[in-house]
Amino acid sequence: MVRDESLSRSLMLLCFVAATLLLGAKWRSVDRHRASTVENAAIATSSNRPEPEENSIQTARFPENSNVTKTSKSESRDRDNHTTRLVVDLSDRHVYVYRADRLQTRYPVAVGKAGWETPTGVFKVSHMQRNPGWRHPITKEVVPAGPKNPLGAFWIGFWSNGRHAIGFHGTNQDRSIGQAISHGCLRMHNRDIAALYNQVVEGTPVEVRP
Repeated sequence: MVRDESLSRSLMLLCFVAATLLLGAKWRSVDRHRASTVENAAIATSSNRPEPEENSIQTARFPENSNVTKTSKSESRDRDNHTTRLVVDLSDRHVYVYRADRLQTRYPVAVGKAGWETPTGVFKVSHMQRNPGWRHPITKEVVPAGPKNPLGAFWIGFWSNGRHAIGFHGTNQDRSIGQAISHGCLRMHNRDIAALYNQVVEGTPVEVRP
């Protein structure tokens, strides 16, 4: 009788150990399945993300303590040009560039000839154009932009009566600079008008003195 009870207890203990081992194995299998599912989901999510385009524009970021200014060059130039003014002296045939009432530089100009005098007074830059075309004020012949165009590569207009316009421009006749020879406009060397073009904006004051 004692032996039967001892045998029964041993069998029960063996069954309990076997059940515990089976349960542990089952839980480990579930954990591995969960981990595999999470990993596969992460891989699937990553593979569904769109690849960045090769030519996409990346937004520049400045460090919080960066000393780099975020003001664009064009904004800075426009702000400086609001303090710029031009003074044309017809008597010495020069245009003077002032910034904050300080003389910055001057350029020689050709002025209007007799009967086509350059208008005097206070004006403002009203129109700026690169590579302008030109229409002869008398014959109305139109000359497109190019080396034969008497306006050169830049036009800075400041006066108009609706039929004729007056302004600064380049020239294909450098020898005329300094003379009273134009139809009222102010001719400049091509290098000088290019420099002046970058120093003014529409609205820049222009004073023409006799």
